[in-house]
Amino acid sequence: MLSDWELWACANQVLKTHGENAPLHVAEQIGALALAKDEAGIATWKAIAQRVAELMGKDGPTRLQ
Repeated sequence: MLSDWELWACANQVLKTHGENAPLHVAEQIGALALAKDEAGIATWKAIAQRVAELMGKDGPTRLQ
């Protein structure tokens, strides 16, 4: 598993690359890994998904203006 810092860096990069479509990209990655039965990969992308949601302001702390 990646470190917390690495997971945040991945989430940030996913957002920079995919913008509003970031959640869809994450879901596609998790789906592909599920088909490959890659449990470690699924866990990593789920952790990234949580951070992407937080960075997007969903399921995370309220962002200050």
